Amino acid sequence: MRGPALSRRHILALLASSSGTGMALAQPAGAPLRLMVPFTPGTGIDLIARTLGPKLSERLNRPVVVENRVGASGNIGTEAVVRAAPDGSTLLVSVNTLVMNRSLYPQLSFDPVQDLEPISQTSWGQLLLVTHPNSGYRSATELAQAARRQPGKINYASPGVGTPHHLSMELFKNTAKIFLTHIPYRGTGPAVTDLLGGQVDAMFLPIHVALPHIRSGRLTALAIGSHKRHPLLPELPTVAEQQLGDVNVDMWFGIFAPKGTPADIIQSLNREINQLLMGEDVKKAFLSQGMDPRGSTPQEFAQLVRRDAERWAKVVKEQGIRAE
Repeated sequence: MRGPALSRRHILALLASSSGTGMALAQPAGAPLRLMVPFTPGTGIDLIARTLGPKLSERLNRPVVVENRVGASGNIGTEAVVRAAPDGSTLLVSVNTLVMNRSLYPQLSFDPVQDLEPISQTSWGQLLLVTHPNSGYRSATELAQAARRQPGKINYASPGVGTPHHLSMELFKNTAKIFLTHIPYRGTGPAVTDLLGGQVDAMFLPIHVALPHIRSGRLTALAIGSHKRHPLLPELPTVAEQQLGDVNVDMWFGIFAPKGTPADIIQSLNREINQLLMGEDVKKAFLSQGMDPRGSTPQEFAQLVRRDAERWAKVVKEQGIRAE
């Protein structure tokens, strides 16, 4: 007579007890884990995936492949994960653009918040308000004063509608009560090229992108969009310190799984990722790019995602922003 059937959870527990990483052996032998990056190589998100990927492969004893699937402000790569099997074999590495898209693209065939399972936050990133040295502005206050004198004459660049760079400037405009003309580009590279060339006046840029140009004198930093100053630029004041409103536009980065992924897989991945984030080599790689490593529980990350979705939905509505 056969004994009672073992549940999936019991099988995973038995595998874990024999290997230390039950999730790895629970997958087909040699089956790769895909880390989907919905933006181009070289971005902060890509750095996270390519830093954690090889180390995750070692810990899980299975191949980990980073795949860049770009387009539609990250929606194409995100949807690929939403539609993937909820078995822990396909994960999304993303940034807060994810929740911004929820309000900007209300006709999406999926909900980027409800249709993904948060696994863990990985880091924070800060954005700097910068300008070309020839503009003559030396602070966010000076930029705002000039914008009030001549509304719309000053312009700013972004990598596209709905990007953190774009919505951060819209929040700044809202809090400072000023108007700047938006010049959207197709990607960060072309926008930075024209900013360096003086074709556009200002931009919010991630620290790791802006810092080399600031140090070389090709860009001037006006403010940091955070609650506090950053160790890499301790002399640079926040927007709030310049009496221009609460413009905390820190970007969170994190990892998600398709909705319906079993809780034991989510918890196992969370443990592995948080262990990796404590490694000195990972910290060094992140900090060198202006990102602060920061792990979380799945529940903490889910709360952050929900709060941020509500916050940016308000900015999109108040500023009347529409995706192109």
